[in-house]
Amino acid sequence: MTDNNSQHKHKILVVDDEPDLEPLMLQRMRRYIRTGMYEFVFAHDGVEALQALDEDKGIDMVLSDINMPKMDGLTLLQRIPDVAPDIRAVIISAYGDMKNIRIAMNRGAFDFVTKPVDFDDLKFTIDRTLQHIREWKDALSARDKLVVLQNELNVASMMQQSILPNKFSRNENYRLFGTMQPARNVGGDFFDVIGLPDDKVGLAIADVSGKGVPAALFMMSSRTLLKSAAIRADDPGDALSEVNEVLNEDNDACMFVTMIYAVYDPRTNVFSYSNGGHDAPVVVHADGSTTQLPVTEGLALGVLPDFEFSHLSYELQPGESIVLYTDGVTEAINADEEQLGLARLREAFAANPPTDAEDAGRRVINLVNDFAGDVPQFDDTTCLVIRRES
Repeated sequence: MTDNNSQHKHKILVVDDEPDLEPLMLQRMRRYIRTGMYEFVFAHDGVEALQALDEDKGIDMVLSDINMPKMDGLTLLQRIPDVAPDIRAVIISAYGDMKNIRIAMNRGAFDFVTKPVDFDDLKFTIDRTLQHIREWKDALSARDKLVVLQNELNVASMMQQSILPNKFSRNENYRLFGTMQPARNVGGDFFDVIGLPDDKVGLAIADVSGKGVPAALFMMSSRTLLKSAAIRADDPGDALSEVNEVLNEDNDACMFVTMIYAVYDPRTNVFSYSNGGHDAPVVVHADGSTTQLPVTEGLALGVLPDFEFSHLSYELQPGESIVLYTDGVTEAINADEEQLGLARLREAFAANPPTDAEDAGRRVINLVNDFAGDVPQFDDTTCLVIRRES
């Protein structure tokens, strides 16, 4: 990788409002600047960055902070494709929390590093990003390859949709319904229904970091591991703990997946669940009022080995539904760049309680589509519903 980099100077736009970062970056990267490997240009906020990208078509990639005046890094990620669609961005920020990382990756960030910056890690991340950019530009230069790629994506999309449940067994005690609306040809969301001993049923919903074929492959691996663990596990927390261990053993791509796995026992009407960094489920009561279930303080799977996941339980009452969803629902964006949010989701059931599980699930998807209109979405829209019959 180093030899390839030395043959061509790569121009990198650094976007950060901290005045000390520019001299520090130039000092720590001086060796690569002197050899002609890198050239750094700087902007102090998202507005300046967009202007630089519009005026200088030689910029190869962007390193951006999140918290900045005028325009923050998350908004910048949304705007970059408008002026430089082939640019790849890496987020550098002290905000290492899972929420900002998930939003950044959903909005197109290629990778992220955290402050204080480890410059050896930053160098590796820059090289990996530039390698990805070279491969992407090579693909763009061959239109026949793009046609083949599109055909392969279409096949991959059909394969992905085919593994998701589309028929749900009926039970006199409960009803199930799930659906996924991908944001791209191949998405990273999935849901599953797993038959368990003693008439119990396992329910899973998950969101893999990133998009496209890599996310789909990681999704399929995670789904397979969960189905295997679910049969052996004593409770949902044990199942997620097992899946997390296996994902951490071989995860060179540094991907992760947020997931909820739950077990419903129709004999007791108890819904036991474990949450791996995912949005908390919503209980829709028979009168249309809603309650958000407590989270179990679990991490996303694939982030940290040797993590023990716990579980909680809720006794489902007659006429109640539990709605599991991915952040593509609550973080759906409309033309005014507003997010749909949890409050609107809960309001969708307030005046008119769902009549069955499918009604609840389709209402979620329709809510997102009506709210977003023609605005392209950055993330898949997925929900899974279980409803106890009255």
